[in-house]
Amino acid sequence: MTSPLKALFINTSLKKEPSESHTKLLMNASAAIMEGEGVEVEHLHLLGHQVPPGVYPDMTEHGWAQDDWPKLWEKVLAADILIIGTPLWLGEESSVCRILIERLYAMSGELNNKGQSVFYGKVAACVITGNEDGIKHTAMTLGFAMNHLGYTIPPQADCGWIGEAGPGPSYGDDLDDGSRAGLDNEFTQRNTTIMTWNAMHLARMLNAAGGYPNQGNDRNAWDAGARFGYENPEYRS
Repeated sequence: MTSPLKALFINTSLKKEPSESHTKLLMNASAAIMEGEGVEVEHLHLLGHQVPPGVYPDMTEHGWAQDDWPKLWEKVLAADILIIGTPLWLGEESSVCRILIERLYAMSGELNNKGQSVFYGKVAACVITGNEDGIKHTAMTLGFAMNHLGYTIPPQADCGWIGEAGPGPSYGDDLDDGSRAGLDNEFTQRNTTIMTWNAMHLARMLNAAGGYPNQGNDRNAWDAGARFGYENPEYRS
C-alpha cells in the first residue's frame, strides 16, 4: 500500500474524562495491535466535544447553539477503520453511543465518487465493556447500524468484557489481590485480537481493491433513470 491505513477509535463512555473510562482501556489494547502494524490510530472521546443529538449534518441549523460534529466528521471520513467503544447500561449501549449513530446516519446522504454511500469501502467494529449482560445484543445493534449505513463488517467484529452479573468491578479496576479486573481474561484477549486483525485484513483488502464496484449500486445512475435490470421481468420472477 502506498499509504498506511487510518483507524479512528470513538469512545462513547459516559465518563467526562477519557482517563476515567474503563472502555478506553480495552480500546487501547486493540489500538496497540494496530499501531504495531503501522496503522495510523486516532482516539476521539465523544463527551470531550459538543455533539448534540439529531439526524442532520449540522445541528446549529436546527436550534442548537454549538455543534462540533462537522469538524469531527472529517476525522470519520478520513478513517479506513472505525472502532466504536461503548459501556453497557441496562444491557444496552450508552446514550452517547446512540447520539453517535444518529450523527453518522445524518451523513448517509453523502456519496463517494462512485455514487455510493460515502461509508462504502470502510470497515467498522465495536468494543464493549460493563459489569452486566449485553455484549452480543449491543454488538448486534451496532453491527446492523453500521452495515446499513454502508460500512463493511468483518468476521468476529466485536469484543468485550463483563464481570459477574450485578454490581462489581469494571474492566481494569484494581482488585484486592493486586490484579486488575478483566485484563487477564483469555476470552476477551482472544476476541479483541481477532476483531482487530480482521478489521485490518478487511480494510487492506478493500483498500487494495479500490472499494466496491459501482455496478448495481450507483445512486446517481438510479436517480438518472437506470434501474440496473430491475424493470426486466426475469429479475422479478
